Amino acid sequence: MISLIILKKYARYGQNREVALKCLYNSENITDEFLNEIKAYSMNIFGNILPIYGISQNPDTKDYIMVLGYAKGGNFNYWVNNNNNNFNWLNKMKILCNIIKGLKEIHQNQMVHRDFHTGNILFQSKTLNYTYISDMGLCGRADDVNNHNNIYGVMPYVAPEVLKGKPYTQAADIYSFGMIMYFVATGKQPFANSKHDHYLALNICKGGRPELNEPEAPECYIDLMKKCLDSNPDNRLKAAEIEELLKLYYYSYKYDEVYDEFYKKSPAGSSFKIYINKYKITDDMSVDFCSLIEESSDQND
Repeated sequence: MISLIILKKYARYGQNREVALKCLYNSENITDEFLNEIKAYSMNIFGNILPIYGISQNPDTKDYIMVLGYAKGGNFNYWVNNNNNNFNWLNKMKILCNIIKGLKEIHQNQMVHRDFHTGNILFQSKTLNYTYISDMGLCGRADDVNNHNNIYGVMPYVAPEVLKGKPYTQAADIYSFGMIMYFVATGKQPFANSKHDHYLALNICKGGRPELNEPEAPECYIDLMKKCLDSNPDNRLKAAEIEELLKLYYYSYKYDEVYDEFYKKSPAGSSFKIYINKYKITDDMSVDFCSLIEESSDQND
């Protein structure tokens, strides 16, 4: 079995870039297929994915070492503990938009992450809310079902169909994102008071989900989370669809905040704010939110 651990942080002189080294212990007999996947990731660095610059090998132990980008802000759990006072809904929506954008990039390249949870979401700095998705080592092709008997990840984030022995799919990643949405809303890990054992697995397979109610989160947010956590993977939304919905939600918060003074002083601004608050997020991806804002503003000119 391969175990992973970060060894040390290094600076790449000449490019002024810090990197992290991750050793894959007991990996001397690793397959060529796995190495080729790592090489492929190193040549295709996406914006919201932690960069993999390359791979090396310990000359003594023959263990392989991955050279990764270094995220100063740590993982999501660490970041929330240090930024709890600023973790308002505007920042929550911005972070989720970053995360789902990264997942969309993975899925658009016909890949499945397979180990998607808050521990694998890293922050660029200790204060900024720009995120990377990490631990691409388990990531595989969406059409690869050879490893369907192996279950990876943190149990509360593993989709019920995977716990039942079915292959990891992009829909399974979406289920994991739904659990991330729960963490974002509450600051708590899903099923935090449950042991990660066969009883929890059985509960998840029978439809058990962590409870989230108003006023912990707005109704439309809860509805979106529930769609991600649907027991039927065919009913879950695609990453691109979720990104569009979260953008609508983010901008509704942003414009409420930015136009607060405009709202107080201008009749047009008042109508503008009411219009945004009236807008209900739906599954209709054909709606152009920016155009709706422009139309609302034009009607008040």
